[in-house]
Amino acid sequence: MSLTVNTNLASLNAQRHLEESGDSLSASLERLSSGLRINNASDDAAGLAIADKLERDVRVAAQAVRNANDGISSLAIGEKALGKVTDVLTRLSELASESAT
Repeated sequence: MSLTVNTNLASLNAQRHLEESGDSLSASLERLSSGLRINNASDDAAGLAIADKLERDVRVAAQAVRNANDGISSLAIGEKALGKVTDVLTRLSELASESAT
């Protein structure tokens, strides 16, 4: 009794191409659903590194803007306080002049 192995190469090739097409479709759907050009490091490693650096730079710049706004607010508070001190000193000067006469 002999054993015969029949392989259908055309069927195997078609199956392999179908799997590759499915993988490609999955990757395309992932990109479409996320709206991002780079979803994984395997998509574009250099691009991902650049994007990460740019995101860090944006966070640093945003923090710098918040710090500047805090400084501006502090200066405004100081300016109002100095205005009040000026008003008090002016009133004291008026009262001193009145009491001298």
